[in-house]
Amino acid sequence: MLVIRDITKSYEGKPLLRGVSFDVSAGETVCLLGASGSGKSTLLRIIAGLEPAEGGQVLWDGTDLVDTPTHLRQFGLMFQDYALFPHRTVAQNVGFGLKMQGLPRAEMDRQVQAALQQVNLTGFENRRVTDLSGGEQQRVALARALAPRPRLLMLDEPLGALDRSLREQLIGELHELLHQTGIPAIYVTHDQEEAFALADRLIGLHNGRVEQDGPPGQVYARPVSAWTARFLGLINLLPGTLRQIQPVQVETCLGLLQVANPPDFDAQPGDAVLVLVRPTAALPGTTSALNPAAARVQDVAFRGFGFRVVLACSGGQRLEFLLSSPPKVGDIFQFSIQPQELLLLPPGDLL
Repeated sequence: MLVIRDITKSYEGKPLLRGVSFDVSAGETVCLLGASGSGKSTLLRIIAGLEPAEGGQVLWDGTDLVDTPTHLRQFGLMFQDYALFPHRTVAQNVGFGLKMQGLPRAEMDRQVQAALQQVNLTGFENRRVTDLSGGEQQRVALARALAPRPRLLMLDEPLGALDRSLREQLIGELHELLHQTGIPAIYVTHDQEEAFALADRLIGLHNGRVEQDGPPGQVYARPVSAWTARFLGLINLLPGTLRQIQPVQVETCLGLLQVANPPDFDAQPGDAVLVLVRPTAALPGTTSALNPAAARVQDVAFRGFGFRVVLACSGGQRLEFLLSSPPKVGDIFQFSIQPQELLLLPPGDLL
Protein backbone atom coordinates (compact mmCIF):
# COMPACT_ATOMS: atom_id res chain seq x y z
CA MET A 1 0.00 0.00 0.00
CA LEU A 2 1.30 3.44 -0.96
CA VAL A 3 0.89 6.25 1.57
CA ILE A 4 1.65 9.87 0.68
CA ARG A 5 1.95 11.96 3.84
CA ASP A 6 2.15 15.78 3.97
CA ILE A 7 4.28 16.23 0.83
CA THR A 8 5.52 19.78 0.29
CA LYS A 9 7.43 21.24 -2.66
CA SER A 10 8.20 24.72 -3.98
CA TYR A 11 9.11 25.90 -7.45
CA GLU A 12 11.11 29.10 -7.94
CA GLY A 13 10.31 30.08 -4.38
CA LYS A 14 6.55 29.58 -4.73
CA PRO A 15 4.69 26.75 -2.95
CA LEU A 16 3.59 24.08 -5.42
CA LEU A 17 2.53 21.23 -3.11
CA ARG A 18 1.26 22.21 0.33
CA GLY A 19 0.96 19.13 2.50
CA VAL A 20 -0.54 16.64 0.03
CA SER A 21 -1.70 13.39 1.64
CA PHE A 22 -3.49 10.35 0.23
CA ASP A 23 -3.07 6.59 -0.12
CA VAL A 24 -3.40 3.98 -2.86
CA SER A 25 -4.62 0.51 -1.91
CA ALA A 26 -3.94 -2.80 -3.63
CA GLY A 27 -5.59 -3.02 -7.05
CA GLU A 28 -6.88 0.56 -6.87
CA THR A 29 -6.67 3.15 -9.64
CA VAL A 30 -6.46 6.69 -8.28
CA CYS A 31 -6.78 9.61 -10.68
CA LEU A 32 -5.11 12.91 -9.83
CA LEU A 33 -7.20 15.60 -11.48
CA GLY A 34 -6.08 19.20 -11.68
CA ALA A 35 -5.20 22.12 -13.91
CA SER A 36 -1.84 22.46 -15.64
CA GLY A 37 0.74 23.63 -13.13
CA SER A 38 -1.11 22.21 -10.12
CA GLY A 39 1.82 19.94 -9.22
CA LYS A 40 0.43 16.61 -10.46
CA SER A 41 3.48 15.62 -12.49
CA THR A 42 5.87 16.88 -9.82
CA LEU A 43 4.10 14.70 -7.27
CA LEU A 44 4.58 11.64 -9.51
CA ARG A 45 8.28 12.42 -9.85
CA ILE A 46 8.59 12.66 -6.07
CA ILE A 47 6.83 9.30 -5.63
CA ALA A 48 9.11 7.76 -8.28
CA GLY A 49 12.20 9.15 -6.56
CA LEU A 50 13.19 11.31 -9.52
CA GLU A 51 13.21 14.45 -7.38
CA PRO A 52 13.08 15.05 -3.63
CA ALA A 53 10.24 16.49 -1.61
CA GLU A 54 10.98 19.38 0.73
CA GLY A 55 8.85 17.78 3.41
CA GLY A 56 6.63 14.78 4.05
CA GLN A 57 6.98 11.06 3.39
CA VAL A 58 6.44 8.49 0.65
CA LEU A 59 5.75 5.11 2.29
CA TRP A 60 5.27 1.65 0.83
CA ASP A 61 3.79 -0.90 3.24
CA GLY A 62 4.95 1.31 6.09
CA THR A 63 8.55 1.71 4.88
CA ASP A 64 9.81 5.25 4.18
CA LEU A 65 11.32 5.36 0.67
CA VAL A 66 13.35 8.52 1.19
CA ASP A 67 16.67 6.65 0.86
CA THR A 68 15.45 4.16 -1.76
CA PRO A 69 16.77 4.98 -5.27
CA THR A 70 14.37 5.09 -8.19
CA HIS A 71 15.37 1.75 -9.73
CA LEU A 72 14.81 -0.09 -6.44
CA ARG A 73 11.33 1.28 -5.75
CA GLN A 74 9.80 -1.06 -8.33
CA PHE A 75 7.43 1.63 -9.58
CA GLY A 76 6.55 1.90 -13.27
CA LEU A 77 6.27 5.40 -14.75
CA MET A 78 4.82 6.27 -18.14
CA PHE A 79 5.49 9.83 -19.32
CA GLN A 80 3.21 12.07 -21.35
CA ASP A 81 5.65 12.14 -24.30
CA TYR A 82 6.28 8.35 -23.93
CA ALA A 83 10.11 8.94 -23.85
CA LEU A 84 10.74 6.10 -26.30
CA PHE A 85 14.18 5.52 -27.84
CA PRO A 86 13.74 6.26 -31.57
CA HIS A 87 16.85 4.31 -32.63
CA ARG A 88 15.69 1.11 -30.93
CA THR A 89 13.11 -1.51 -31.81
CA VAL A 90 9.87 -2.09 -29.97
CA ALA A 91 11.34 -5.07 -28.09
CA GLN A 92 14.45 -3.09 -27.14
CA ASN A 93 12.32 -0.25 -25.81
CA VAL A 94 10.08 -2.56 -23.80
CA GLY A 95 13.04 -4.50 -22.44
CA PHE A 96 15.08 -1.47 -21.42
CA GLY A 97 14.09 -1.58 -17.74
CA LEU A 98 14.60 -5.33 -17.62
CA LYS A 99 18.11 -4.95 -19.04
CA MET A 100 18.90 -2.40 -16.35
CA GLN A 101 17.81 -5.00 -13.77
CA GLY A 102 20.37 -7.47 -15.18
CA LEU A 103 17.86 -10.22 -15.97
CA PRO A 104 19.03 -13.22 -18.02
CA ARG A 105 18.28 -12.84 -21.73
CA ALA A 106 15.72 -15.67 -21.82
CA GLU A 107 13.75 -14.25 -18.88
CA MET A 108 13.95 -10.75 -20.33
CA ASP A 109 12.59 -11.99 -23.69
CA ARG A 110 9.76 -13.80 -21.92
CA GLN A 111 8.69 -10.73 -19.96
CA VAL A 112 8.91 -8.53 -23.07
CA GLN A 113 6.62 -10.94 -24.93
CA ALA A 114 4.18 -11.03 -22.02
CA ALA A 115 4.05 -7.22 -21.82
CA LEU A 116 3.51 -6.85 -25.58
CA GLN A 117 0.71 -9.40 -25.43
CA GLN A 118 -0.96 -7.40 -22.64
CA VAL A 119 -1.11 -4.33 -24.88
CA ASN A 120 -2.02 -6.21 -28.09
CA LEU A 121 1.32 -5.67 -29.83
CA THR A 122 2.42 -9.27 -30.37
CA GLY A 123 4.40 -9.40 -33.62
CA PHE A 124 5.70 -5.82 -33.30
CA GLU A 125 8.97 -6.82 -31.61
CA ASN A 126 11.30 -5.86 -34.47
CA ARG A 127 9.47 -2.74 -35.63
CA ARG A 128 11.07 0.68 -35.20
CA VAL A 129 9.06 2.91 -32.90
CA THR A 130 9.36 5.75 -35.43
CA ASP A 131 7.31 3.63 -37.86
CA LEU A 132 4.41 3.27 -35.42
CA SER A 133 1.24 5.30 -35.07
CA GLY A 134 0.61 7.45 -32.00
CA GLY A 135 -1.64 4.82 -30.50
CA GLU A 136 0.92 2.08 -31.09
CA GLN A 137 3.66 4.18 -29.52
CA GLN A 138 1.41 4.69 -26.50
CA ARG A 139 1.04 0.94 -26.18
CA VAL A 140 4.82 0.43 -26.41
CA ALA A 141 5.36 2.93 -23.61
CA LEU A 142 2.75 1.17 -21.50
CA ALA A 143 4.32 -2.23 -22.20
CA ARG A 144 7.70 -0.86 -21.12
CA ALA A 145 6.18 0.30 -17.81
CA LEU A 146 4.49 -3.10 -17.30
CA ALA A 147 7.39 -5.37 -18.31
CA PRO A 148 9.31 -5.19 -15.00
CA ARG A 149 6.10 -6.18 -13.18
CA PRO A 150 5.94 -3.04 -11.04
CA ARG A 151 4.20 -2.97 -7.69
CA LEU A 152 2.81 0.48 -8.59
CA LEU A 153 2.08 1.97 -12.03
CA MET A 154 2.11 5.74 -12.57
CA LEU A 155 0.81 7.30 -15.78
CA ASP A 156 1.35 10.99 -16.50
CA GLU A 157 -1.20 12.31 -19.05
CA PRO A 158 -0.58 9.24 -21.27
CA LEU A 159 -3.38 10.00 -23.74
CA GLY A 160 -2.95 13.76 -24.02
CA ALA A 161 -1.32 13.73 -27.48
CA LEU A 162 -3.91 11.48 -29.14
CA ASP A 163 -7.00 12.44 -31.13
CA ARG A 164 -10.41 12.05 -29.51
CA SER A 165 -11.55 8.80 -31.17
CA LEU A 166 -8.27 7.01 -30.47
CA ARG A 167 -8.21 8.37 -26.93
CA GLU A 168 -11.67 6.97 -26.22
CA GLN A 169 -10.66 3.57 -27.60
CA LEU A 170 -7.50 3.45 -25.49
CA ILE A 171 -9.31 4.57 -22.34
CA GLY A 172 -11.43 1.43 -22.58
CA GLU A 173 -8.39 -0.77 -23.19
CA LEU A 174 -6.46 0.82 -20.35
CA HIS A 175 -9.35 0.42 -17.91
CA GLU A 176 -9.60 -3.27 -18.76
CA LEU A 177 -5.83 -3.77 -18.50
CA LEU A 178 -5.52 -2.09 -15.10
CA HIS A 179 -8.25 -4.26 -13.64
CA GLN A 180 -6.90 -7.43 -15.25
CA THR A 181 -3.38 -6.94 -13.89
CA GLY A 182 -4.52 -5.77 -10.46
CA ILE A 183 -1.57 -3.37 -10.27
CA PRO A 184 -2.37 -0.28 -8.18
CA ALA A 185 -2.09 2.82 -10.33
CA ILE A 186 -1.91 6.60 -10.13
CA TYR A 187 -3.25 8.24 -13.28
CA VAL A 188 -2.58 11.96 -13.79
CA THR A 189 -4.91 13.94 -16.05
CA HIS A 190 -6.63 17.28 -16.47
CA ASP A 191 -9.47 15.61 -18.41
CA GLN A 192 -12.50 14.79 -16.25
CA GLU A 193 -13.87 12.27 -18.78
CA GLU A 194 -10.69 10.21 -18.55
CA ALA A 195 -10.80 10.41 -14.77
CA PHE A 196 -14.44 9.29 -14.60
CA ALA A 197 -13.78 6.38 -16.95
CA LEU A 198 -10.66 5.05 -15.22
CA ALA A 199 -10.73 5.97 -11.55
CA ASP A 200 -11.78 3.96 -8.55
CA ARG A 201 -11.00 7.13 -6.62
CA LEU A 202 -10.66 10.68 -7.82
CA ILE A 203 -8.43 13.25 -6.11
CA GLY A 204 -8.70 16.90 -7.10
CA LEU A 205 -5.54 19.00 -6.64
CA HIS A 206 -6.01 22.76 -6.34
CA ASN A 207 -3.64 25.40 -4.99
CA GLY A 208 -1.23 22.68 -3.94
CA ARG A 209 -3.73 20.85 -1.75
CA VAL A 210 -6.16 17.96 -2.01
CA GLU A 211 -9.47 19.69 -2.69
CA GLN A 212 -11.58 16.54 -2.71
CA ASP A 213 -11.02 12.79 -2.50
CA GLY A 214 -13.64 10.14 -3.21
CA PRO A 215 -15.25 7.78 -5.75
CA PRO A 216 -15.97 9.55 -9.08
CA GLY A 217 -19.75 9.22 -8.71
CA GLN A 218 -19.67 10.70 -5.24
CA VAL A 219 -17.39 13.59 -6.25
CA TYR A 220 -19.64 14.40 -9.21
CA ALA A 221 -22.82 14.19 -7.13
CA ARG A 222 -21.46 16.19 -4.18
CA PRO A 223 -18.58 18.50 -5.16
CA VAL A 224 -17.36 20.32 -2.07
CA SER A 225 -16.33 23.56 -3.74
CA ALA A 226 -16.90 25.81 -6.72
CA TRP A 227 -13.47 24.83 -8.09
CA THR A 228 -14.32 21.13 -8.06
CA ALA A 229 -17.70 21.76 -9.66
CA ARG A 230 -16.30 23.87 -12.48
CA PHE A 231 -13.40 21.51 -13.11
CA LEU A 232 -15.89 18.68 -13.52
CA GLY A 233 -17.78 20.73 -16.11
CA LEU A 234 -20.57 21.87 -13.76
CA ILE A 235 -20.44 25.55 -14.69
CA ASN A 236 -23.88 26.78 -13.57
CA LEU A 237 -23.03 28.52 -10.29
CA LEU A 238 -25.41 31.20 -9.06
CA PRO A 239 -24.43 33.57 -6.24
CA GLY A 240 -27.22 33.67 -3.71
CA THR A 241 -28.32 34.42 -0.16
CA LEU A 242 -29.61 31.67 2.10
CA ARG A 243 -33.07 32.70 3.33
CA GLN A 244 -34.13 29.70 5.39
CA ILE A 245 -33.09 26.15 6.27
CA GLN A 246 -36.43 24.28 6.58
CA PRO A 247 -37.17 24.04 3.70
CA VAL A 248 -33.95 25.30 2.16
CA GLN A 249 -34.58 28.48 0.19
CA VAL A 250 -32.03 30.72 -1.54
CA GLU A 251 -32.49 34.14 -3.14
CA THR A 252 -30.81 34.28 -6.58
CA CYS A 253 -31.03 36.19 -9.86
CA LEU A 254 -33.75 33.70 -10.85
CA GLY A 255 -35.77 34.52 -7.75
CA LEU A 256 -36.32 32.41 -4.66
CA LEU A 257 -35.19 28.83 -5.28
CA GLN A 258 -36.05 25.86 -3.12
CA VAL A 259 -33.25 23.29 -2.71
CA ALA A 260 -33.95 19.67 -1.80
CA ASN A 261 -30.99 19.13 0.54
CA PRO A 262 -29.45 21.32 3.27
CA PRO A 263 -25.86 22.54 2.84
CA ASP A 264 -22.97 20.24 3.78
CA PHE A 265 -21.17 23.21 5.35
CA ASP A 266 -21.98 25.60 8.18
CA ALA A 267 -24.42 28.21 6.86
CA GLN A 268 -27.14 30.32 8.47
CA PRO A 269 -29.97 32.42 7.01
CA GLY A 270 -28.49 35.61 5.59
CA ASP A 271 -25.20 33.96 4.58
CA ALA A 272 -23.84 34.15 1.04
CA VAL A 273 -23.81 30.82 -0.80
CA LEU A 274 -23.38 29.44 -4.30
CA VAL A 275 -26.13 27.41 -5.94
CA LEU A 276 -24.93 24.68 -8.29
CA VAL A 277 -27.57 24.18 -10.98
CA ARG A 278 -27.03 20.96 -12.87
CA PRO A 279 -27.40 21.06 -16.68
CA THR A 280 -30.33 18.62 -16.45
CA ALA A 281 -32.22 20.74 -13.90
CA ALA A 282 -34.50 22.68 -16.28
CA LEU A 283 -38.02 21.49 -17.15
CA PRO A 284 -39.62 23.46 -20.02
CA GLY A 285 -42.75 25.33 -18.94
CA THR A 286 -43.72 26.41 -15.44
CA THR A 287 -46.15 23.64 -14.58
CA SER A 288 -44.19 22.81 -11.45
CA ALA A 289 -45.18 24.80 -8.39
CA LEU A 290 -41.54 24.96 -7.36
CA ASN A 291 -38.84 27.21 -8.80
CA PRO A 292 -40.51 28.76 -11.86
CA ALA A 293 -38.10 30.91 -13.88
CA ALA A 294 -37.68 32.71 -17.18
CA ALA A 295 -34.65 33.86 -19.16
CA ARG A 296 -33.74 34.90 -22.70
CA VAL A 297 -32.27 32.25 -25.00
CA GLN A 298 -28.80 33.38 -26.03
CA ASP A 299 -27.51 30.36 -27.95
CA VAL A 300 -28.54 26.85 -29.03
CA ALA A 301 -26.14 24.14 -30.23
CA PHE A 302 -26.82 20.52 -31.17
CA ARG A 303 -24.67 18.08 -29.18
CA GLY A 304 -25.80 14.70 -30.56
CA PHE A 305 -27.45 13.60 -27.32
CA GLY A 306 -29.54 16.78 -27.10
CA PHE A 307 -29.24 20.54 -27.34
CA ARG A 308 -26.99 22.82 -25.31
CA VAL A 309 -29.10 25.87 -24.51
CA VAL A 310 -27.49 29.02 -23.11
CA LEU A 311 -29.75 31.36 -21.17
CA ALA A 312 -28.96 34.98 -20.23
CA CYS A 313 -30.25 35.86 -16.78
CA SER A 314 -30.32 39.18 -14.98
CA GLY A 315 -27.01 40.63 -13.86
CA GLY A 316 -25.13 39.06 -16.77
CA GLN A 317 -25.37 35.53 -15.34
CA ARG A 318 -25.37 32.69 -17.91
CA LEU A 319 -26.86 29.26 -17.46
CA GLU A 320 -26.36 26.23 -19.71
CA PHE A 321 -28.89 23.41 -19.89
CA LEU A 322 -29.25 20.19 -21.85
CA LEU A 323 -32.69 19.90 -23.46
CA SER A 324 -34.22 17.36 -25.81
CA SER A 325 -35.91 20.03 -27.96
CA PRO A 326 -34.50 23.52 -28.46
CA PRO A 327 -36.21 26.88 -27.92
CA LYS A 328 -35.53 29.69 -30.39
CA VAL A 329 -32.64 32.09 -29.92
CA GLY A 330 -33.95 35.43 -28.67
CA ASP A 331 -37.14 34.01 -27.13
CA ILE A 332 -37.98 34.21 -23.46
CA PHE A 333 -37.75 30.62 -22.23
CA GLN A 334 -40.03 29.70 -19.33
CA PHE A 335 -38.96 26.75 -17.24
CA SER A 336 -38.89 25.33 -13.75
CA ILE A 337 -35.86 24.07 -11.86
CA GLN A 338 -35.99 20.73 -10.08
CA PRO A 339 -34.99 21.17 -6.40
CA GLN A 340 -33.14 17.84 -6.34
CA GLU A 341 -30.88 19.11 -9.16
CA LEU A 342 -29.58 21.97 -7.01
CA LEU A 343 -26.66 21.86 -4.58
CA LEU A 344 -25.43 24.51 -2.17
CA LEU A 345 -21.70 25.28 -2.07
CA PRO A 346 -19.70 27.68 0.07
CA PRO A 347 -18.92 31.02 -1.57
CA GLY A 348 -15.40 31.35 -2.89
CA ASP A 349 -13.18 31.77 -5.90
CA LEU A 350 -14.92 30.29 -8.94
CA LEU A 351 -11.67 29.72 -10.85
